[in-house]
Amino acid sequence: MRHVDRRYVVTLTLLATATAILVLAQAELLASVLSTGAGLVLLIATIAARALLVWAGRVVTQREAASVKADLRKHLLRNSSGPTGELTTLVVKGLDAIEPYLAGYLPQLVVSVAVPLAVLARLSFADWGSALTIALTLPLIPVFAALVGMHTRDRTRRQWSAMAAVGGHFLDVVQGLSTLRLFGRAEAQARTVRAMAAAHADETIRTLRVAFLSALVLELVATLSVALVAVPVGLRLLHGGVTLQVALLVLLLAPEAYLPLRAAGAQFHASAEGLAVLEQAMKTTRPKPLAIQRRSPDLRRSSITFDHVEIHYPNRAEPALTDFNLQVAPGERVALIGPSGAGKSSLLAALLGEVHPSSGRILIADTDLRELDRTEWLRQLAWVPQRPTLFPGTVAENIALGAPEANVQAAAQAVGLNDLVDTDHPLSSGERQRVAVARAIARDSARMLLLDEPTSRLDNRTEETVLRATREWTRGRTALVVAHRPALLTEVDRVVELR
Repeated sequence: MRHVDRRYVVTLTLLATATAILVLAQAELLASVLSTGAGLVLLIATIAARALLVWAGRVVTQREAASVKADLRKHLLRNSSGPTGELTTLVVKGLDAIEPYLAGYLPQLVVSVAVPLAVLARLSFADWGSALTIALTLPLIPVFAALVGMHTRDRTRRQWSAMAAVGGHFLDVVQGLSTLRLFGRAEAQARTVRAMAAAHADETIRTLRVAFLSALVLELVATLSVALVAVPVGLRLLHGGVTLQVALLVLLLAPEAYLPLRAAGAQFHASAEGLAVLEQAMKTTRPKPLAIQRRSPDLRRSSITFDHVEIHYPNRAEPALTDFNLQVAPGERVALIGPSGAGKSSLLAALLGEVHPSSGRILIADTDLRELDRTEWLRQLAWVPQRPTLFPGTVAENIALGAPEANVQAAAQAVGLNDLVDTDHPLSSGERQRVAVARAIARDSARMLLLDEPTSRLDNRTEETVLRATREWTRGRTALVVAHRPALLTEVDRVVELR
C-alpha cells in the first residue's frame, strides 16, 4: 500500500519555506510602501508570487490526496476482511474524508512551523520586545488546540463509528429485503435504520458543536495575543520609541505568526474524521499469512481442527466467535446450527481464508491453515454461499466457472437445471441457489464441501433434489454445513450447536 512518501514531505517543506520567505518580503515591502511610498511594483510582484505559490501547493496536495485514496481503495478491496456493509461505507464514503487531512492539515502543519519561526527571526532584529511577546504567547494556541483536539478526536471517532454502523446495516438490510418482507420484518428493520440514523445525526451535531467552540477559543487566544503586541508598539510609536516603518512591520508580521497555527487548528477539525477513517482502514485488513507456504495436506486423509478459535471483526465490540473448539474427521459431514450471529458463516469464511482468527488456530492435520499455500488449499474446497454470485453468460458457463474440466450437464441434471443449461435469462433466487450447488458439485477435484444454508430459498421438492445431489457428491468427502432447515440435519453425521 502506498503511504505518504518522503518526496511529498520534502515538497511540503519547500513550499512552506517559500511561503515564509514571501510572507516576510510582503510585510517588508508593504511597510515600505506605507511609510515611504517606495517599492509598489515589487509588492505587487510578491503578492502575485504568493498567490501562484498557493495555487501550486493546492495542485500538489490534491494530487497526492487523490493518489493515496485510490491506493487505499485498492488495498482495502484486495485485503479487507471486514463486514461487507461497513467495508462499502469505508470505501465509498469514508476514504473521501482523508483528503482534508492530506491536502489540508499536513501542509498547514508544516507552514505553521516555518512561518512563525521566520517571523520571530525577523522581528528579533527589528524589535526584540515584540519578538519576545510573540514567543511567549505563541505556544498558547497549540496548547489550547491540543486540549480541545483530544475531545474532538473522541467525538469524531464516535461519529464515524455511528456512520459506519448505519451504512453497513442499511446495505445488509437492502440485500436481504426480499427475505425481510417474506417474514414480515421489513418495517422493524426500517425502524432500526431510522434509530441508527438519528443516533448518527446526534453525534454529528455534538461534533460540530465542539468544532465551533474550539474555533472560538483559538480565535480569542490569537486576537488577544496580537493585541498584546500591537498596543505596546502603538504607544511606543506615539512617544517616538520606534520608527513608523518598524512599527508597521511589527503590526503586519504579528498576525502572520499566529495565522498558520489558527489555520492548522481549523484544519485539524476538518481532518479529524479523516484520521478516524485512516485508523479504521488500517484495522480493516486481512491479517498477513505466515511467511511459510507449505503444501496443502490431502483432505481425504486429514482432519480439520478448530483450536480455541476467536474471530473478531474490526469496529465490532463483540467477537463473532469465541473460544470455539471442533475436530472434523476425514470424510465426516458436520452440521453447524445456532441463532443468527453465532458465528456459523464466520467459520466457513475462516476456512476459505477470507478472515483469520484473532486468536487460536485452524489446523489441517497438524499444520496451521495460514501456513498453507492458499491457491492449492482452495482447489480442495467447493463452496455454496447464502447469496451466490452469478456472472453474465449462460447457466452452463456459470456452473463451469473455475472448473473448465467439469461435467456441466451432469451437475445441472443433478440439481434439476438441465432445461436451463444454455439459457442466459434472469434466474429466480431458487434457481440461482441451484446454480451455486451445481457449480460446487461439478468440482470433482474438491475434497471438502462448504454449504452455507444451501436450500434456504428452495421449495420442498427442489430441496429434496438438491439434497440427493449433495448426498452423492459428499460420499467419502468432508462436508461442513450451516443448517437451519430440518431436512439438512438428516444428511449429516453430527450436529454441532453454536451459541
